[in-house]
Amino acid sequence: MSNFVKQRRIILDLAVTLDGFIEGKNGEVDWCIMDSEMEFIHFLNQIDTIFYGRKSYDLWGQFTPESIDDTEKEIWELVHCKEKYVFSKTLKETDNKAIFINDNILEEVLKLKKKPGKDIWLYGGASLITTFINLGIVDEFRLSIHPVILGEGKPLFIDIKQRLNLKMVNTRTFSSGVVQLIYHWNGN
Repeated sequence: MSNFVKQRRIILDLAVTLDGFIEGKNGEVDWCIMDSEMEFIHFLNQIDTIFYGRKSYDLWGQFTPESIDDTEKEIWELVHCKEKYVFSKTLKETDNKAIFINDNILEEVLKLKKKPGKDIWLYGGASLITTFINLGIVDEFRLSIHPVILGEGKPLFIDIKQRLNLKMVNTRTFSSGVVQLIYHWNGN
């Protein structure tokens, strides 16, 4: 019997427009399509931890829409039952809903990856995504390309310091027009 323990993966799972934006110029995400074909609940059941930047956590960390159907209710309940880490240079406190990490990001993340558990969702925002990519700690890129061009907004990738050669592992096309691309990065 092997003593091998599978290390948790950090998965960037994100909606992006065809022209590469993760939100509109005023922070809008009303262009995001959620449908059951995308199996988002299945994804949420594969993770037990979510990484947020402070701004993303402030907006979405405890958010629940006011009028939602049963599927959306299940999604938000699944999101809110996960362990949450917030990466912030300014907020130092840890509350009962999230743990704040202020420095030693690489060291802290590598410790969390070695802990037993399910995979970790790198939620974002853009500067946290950039930091994780530049540190070389994103294992999987799951990008759902939505059939919309915004023309301006917050770009997905900014200030990347190194070239990443990715391996395509899956592509899915949904009737909504969304195309999901899944790539793995092995550190090369």
